[in-house]
Amino acid sequence: MALPILNTFAGNPLDRAGDRRNDTAWLAEMEADPEALSMVLWEGRPLLEAHPDGPRLAWVALPHAKDLVPDRSLFLGLWKTAPVFAVEFVGSDDPATGPVQGLGSFTEMREAAAVLSGAEAAMAGTAKSLFDWRRRHGFCAMCGQESANACGGWKRICPACGAEHFPRVDPVTIMLPVYRGGPEPICLLGRQAAWPVGRMSALAGFIEPGETIEEGCAREILEESGLTVTAVRYHSSQPWPFPSQLMIGLIAEVSDDQAAPDQTELEAVAWLTRSEAADVLAGRHPAIKAPPPFAIAHTLLKAWVEEEGGVGG
Repeated sequence: MALPILNTFAGNPLDRAGDRRNDTAWLAEMEADPEALSMVLWEGRPLLEAHPDGPRLAWVALPHAKDLVPDRSLFLGLWKTAPVFAVEFVGSDDPATGPVQGLGSFTEMREAAAVLSGAEAAMAGTAKSLFDWRRRHGFCAMCGQESANACGGWKRICPACGAEHFPRVDPVTIMLPVYRGGPEPICLLGRQAAWPVGRMSALAGFIEPGETIEEGCAREILEESGLTVTAVRYHSSQPWPFPSQLMIGLIAEVSDDQAAPDQTELEAVAWLTRSEAADVLAGRHPAIKAPPPFAIAHTLLKAWVEEEGGVGG
């Protein structure tokens, strides 16, 4: 049975071929395949080309991509039988004004996520996360020596001590607190000072060592708003390539409506009825702007507005 794809950056259509990536001979065959294609990134920004149906990823033949960016290729997987790769430019000079001039323009990933198809956003997000990891983990955490790329970009090996290093994914709880003890159900949004004027969103925080998802959810809500969680329901998750997080979306029932922002992470909070939250999503609310549609916080708010029954119902 096919799994539902609810959030941007989920639903990567490629066969990652994880069981083949350790085979250097097989990877060499993939690189030599005449059908091999590569996307191109610059410092985490994918190269997009104009199309009548809207912007899309600009794909180039792998040999050309490797000529443009030697020694910085990443194996992403197989599209049916065709190998798919990515390369990334680094540095401050925009390659769209030089080596890839005329092929498209490099676009910040958040902007790209708003215009790409779900499949292309998922592939680009995967590439960005892996390249970010590669830039941050060039040296062995065990002995400090420079590590080497392996497994098509999915592993680094230290030639000095033999330690193997793999891409990390940081789990984050992102939750919509809901209170049902009043005349009608209400949900809580919070605001960080650095966000655009009026923007509010779900509460979120990293899971700490030794915590369950539920414990992390309860701790973050208590720390940020002073509320006590009494029940937690999982909704969905979202790969979030900024740089590499897994957002675990939750609806959290709380014991009361006496929320107070901690003034460290949140500068303000607001309770909303379902009709008020619907106005936020539709852009009709006079003071509050919704999280962007490609963010899981938007998905959670929309799901709560539309649901009936259950936790927070």
